[in-house]
Amino acid sequence: MTEAKQDLNNYKLPGTRGPRNRQAAEKAKDQKGTAQRLLIYFSHEKRRLLALLSCVVMTVIAAVYTPRLQSQAIDSISQGRFQELTRYLILMLVFYGGQSLFTLFQGRISAILSQSIVKNMRNDLFHKIVNLPIRYLDSHPHGDIMSRMTNDIENVSNTVSQSLSSLVSGALTILGTVFMMFLLCPPLALLSCTTVILTVAATKFLSGAMRKFYRRRQELLGRLNSTVEEMVGGYRTVAAYSRESAVVDEFNKTSDDLTKVGIVAEILGGSMGPVMNVINNISFVIIAAFGGYFALTGAITIGTISAFIIYAKQFGRPIDELAQIYGQIQTAIAGAERVFAILDEPFEDKSGSWDMENAAGVITFQNVNFSYAEGNPVLHDFNLTVEAGQKVALVGSTGSGKTTVVNLLMRFYDIDSGRIMIDGVDIKDINCGDLRHNTAIVLQDTVLFADTVEKNLKYSRDGITDAEMESAADMCHCRGMIHRLNDGYQTVLSQAGGSLSQGQRQLLSITRAFLAKPKILILDEATSSVDTRTEKHIQDAMVKLMENRTSLIIAHRLSTIRDADRIVVMDQGRIVETGSHDQLLAAKGRYYELYMTQFAGQAT
Repeated sequence: MTEAKQDLNNYKLPGTRGPRNRQAAEKAKDQKGTAQRLLIYFSHEKRRLLALLSCVVMTVIAAVYTPRLQSQAIDSISQGRFQELTRYLILMLVFYGGQSLFTLFQGRISAILSQSIVKNMRNDLFHKIVNLPIRYLDSHPHGDIMSRMTNDIENVSNTVSQSLSSLVSGALTILGTVFMMFLLCPPLALLSCTTVILTVAATKFLSGAMRKFYRRRQELLGRLNSTVEEMVGGYRTVAAYSRESAVVDEFNKTSDDLTKVGIVAEILGGSMGPVMNVINNISFVIIAAFGGYFALTGAITIGTISAFIIYAKQFGRPIDELAQIYGQIQTAIAGAERVFAILDEPFEDKSGSWDMENAAGVITFQNVNFSYAEGNPVLHDFNLTVEAGQKVALVGSTGSGKTTVVNLLMRFYDIDSGRIMIDGVDIKDINCGDLRHNTAIVLQDTVLFADTVEKNLKYSRDGITDAEMESAADMCHCRGMIHRLNDGYQTVLSQAGGSLSQGQRQLLSITRAFLAKPKILILDEATSSVDTRTEKHIQDAMVKLMENRTSLIIAHRLSTIRDADRIVVMDQGRIVETGSHDQLLAAKGRYYELYMTQFAGQAT
């Protein structure tokens, strides 16, 4: 796909056709809006959520009422009412046992709930990714997109499983504790709650700083994954040009930035706990001083002071926990924002009601103008008609717009102006799935999947029989190569065919296109990676394949398109010549220059 790469100059990976945008940071959405969108996923798990809340409520009730029983037990001892002590002790054992049991159920339900919610989010995200416009995928780092599928969603999962119940439990514990404190001694409760002001102020100050750094950390993590993904995908090129040190330097720079931001984020997140502990200790001092005074005056009992000390600790513990998990919540929200940013992208427009079942395959480009980036046009007033069953070759120097023509025909990109038609019908009115189903394309950069050879070959169409597959493999002269593999057609292609040569991968890709039985065939440098002998065999097979099919051939090797019905010469997005091989040579124009340059052994 060198054509599109030249059109955009800064492509991300070989085979992509969009402008590179590695430095653009995602704009975060507001926390409230993100939280509301997350709640939509919770609404699909109402039963589990209700069960979790029930367990949390029962746990909180046991935790809040037990100090009251302890207070009564202490008062029964201090006042000599030993006959009541046994009853209070038994009730305490029952409540503590119930608290432990419901805590166990709470953990199990939280784990199931988190995995169910994350599964739905992951499914929605993957469905969105596979239906995004090609332009979006070409213009965004692939590693960053994968980071949202893995790291960001996993952060949401961890928060739901570890922090959701703590968040609800903490809020209910605070309310229940305050209620019991006011029930026992309103003046002492008011004095104890003065520390809430300090808590709110500290939380507000630290949360603002934490939100910024946790969001930035997620962005840098996505960039780091993108760098690794690029290096792994292009490791042969890295090694061939001895660029290992440059790649390491680039990785280290991003890694250093991530480390710095991560350190600050963790320091801010870790500081919440100690700050809350200081505030809690202040409340203990208040209870000790004023509780002792109230006990001396007879306003409260010794058991009440004991209960207040427990309640003060119980009041501070959920605040402490909330402070500890606040960083995790911020990370989850930052991750959710990045996930929702992709979910908010529009789907690829695949609309169209006309199907190609009876299409002849006449292709017409009418006054087409197109640019990948605004202000940098690639095609200028492009006009071309390919008759049904005709074989037309597009030639020209790198960057002339040949591959762009194919991209537009396949609706990978939308044109800026003009019309592209098949049998006189605008391709915008043709169902996109039907258009691509009836068009087979073989690219210079072959794509095979980490699956068996058989499934890769049958990927192009449903219902392909083994006999059809064998015949196509024989026609493409790759049957012998397949049978020489360890398990033949059942051989699993590791690393998407990384163990095969480029020529072998291209043969499989061509065979897959043959099996599609398309009405329109597109060959983009399809034989560029095979040897001359194999190329001759494939060309012979292509003659049979292209019978009664409209074919577009993009080639730099001009010797491969001599028998084309028509050769279209492109230069800087315009058609400069058209005719047969002999006619164009006789005209001694641009085609003649390209042909003679190749004949001289120089690159075009």
